[in-house]
Amino acid sequence: MTATSVTATSATGASMTEFAATESAATGAPVAGLSPGTAPPVVTGIGVVAPNGLGVQEWWDATLRGESGIRLVPGYDAARYPSPLAGVVTGFDAAAMLPGRLLPQTDRVTRLALVAAQWAIEDSGVDPAALPEYTTGVATSNATGGFEFTHREVRKLWTEGPGRVSVYESFAWFYAVNTGQISIRHGLRGPGSVIVADQAGGLDTFGQARRMLGKGAALVVSGGVESALDPWGLLSHHSGGRLSGVRDPARAYLPFDEAAAGHVPGEGGALLVVESASGAAERGARQVYGQLAGHASTFDPPPGSGRPPGLARAARLALAQAGVAPADVDVVFADAAARPALDDAEAAALAELFGPYGVPVTAPKTLTGRLTAGGPPLDVVAALLTLRHGLIPPTAHVERPVPRHRLDLVRGEPRPARVRTALVLARGQGGFNSALVVTAPPVTPGTSAATDADHGPRTEEEGTA
Repeated sequence: MTATSVTATSATGASMTEFAATESAATGAPVAGLSPGTAPPVVTGIGVVAPNGLGVQEWWDATLRGESGIRLVPGYDAARYPSPLAGVVTGFDAAAMLPGRLLPQTDRVTRLALVAAQWAIEDSGVDPAALPEYTTGVATSNATGGFEFTHREVRKLWTEGPGRVSVYESFAWFYAVNTGQISIRHGLRGPGSVIVADQAGGLDTFGQARRMLGKGAALVVSGGVESALDPWGLLSHHSGGRLSGVRDPARAYLPFDEAAAGHVPGEGGALLVVESASGAAERGARQVYGQLAGHASTFDPPPGSGRPPGLARAARLALAQAGVAPADVDVVFADAAARPALDDAEAAALAELFGPYGVPVTAPKTLTGRLTAGGPPLDVVAALLTLRHGLIPPTAHVERPVPRHRLDLVRGEPRPARVRTALVLARGQGGFNSALVVTAPPVTPGTSAATDADHGPRTEEEGTA
């Protein structure tokens, strides 16, 4: 599945990300829309819908225990397909979690996104209606749109005729539908955007949130959620040429392993409430998970150009924007493509930045599969919880790390560590690279470290319309 474009609202933002970060590294100019001396944005709320857990605590506990959500895709005979496994969200009851009026007009991907957004807003304790109108925004990333909804309606078109096609198809299929539905449901009338850049878009959306806040927004719901596991969607994933054909869920997705043979796709993701540090303090935010301290994106050069890939440069620019040296990074959440050439390239980038075995590296996505634009936001949540708990989640199932990579790969059990700074990496087909630096929350009056409260799942007592 290849994503090579962004919407008009975010095309400028995507190009600005690399340009602004480059200017910062070279001249110290303001970056990502933030004024000099402005504290980085903070995360005050999280909503998670993942193959191995609904809600922050359920997912985090499962991740630390090594519980996988990878299984045979349900609902049809997926075993006939070359790559039949995926990370599948289970136990999700949209009818119990959303108003009935939304069900006919939404694909599964939007239902997942709406619930994740609801949980994130509830977790933050913010009332968007109490903030100035037009200062609350939404920035999401998505690479697939409403695949299952569209597949069903196209089938109706050719078997029952055009009169049977749902009028909601006009928007249920579109990449921007999650942004639109979240903004409508919660009255978020400020800036809105969607970024389409495969996996990398899931980090670029946080760069977009930083720009929105720098231009006057008070709050942005940001992140990504995906779901494209119907027959059409699964074949679309397969067409990218990077899926594993291994049928054992414990052996199908093995990044940085000698048996690496591709990745497993999946559905789900995470949405976060991102606020300015000053705004969170002024409203008395009950918790701050961490800071989004620096972001940058780059693009790989054309094949045969002789120029190096752009991942190391993206990481270097993000670190410069955050004012962090490589030696200050305590853990890296890797892109972890699980294709030998791509793993080699990422390992080389990490060696360039940190030296051999220079920093703990992990990829908890081996328990969920690669969730396209939903995966990197889930890695950001993992980074934030690692800062909070002092436990680095392991890379599950990897037994034979490739010796030439010379990585300090966290495997087996969670690793206790004092973590103050995390680097999250993501790449997308087509040459997209993105990096985000996450740092521990500042100690400020009116805020506190996040508590251990479970953030979902919940039901919603709303009548249908």
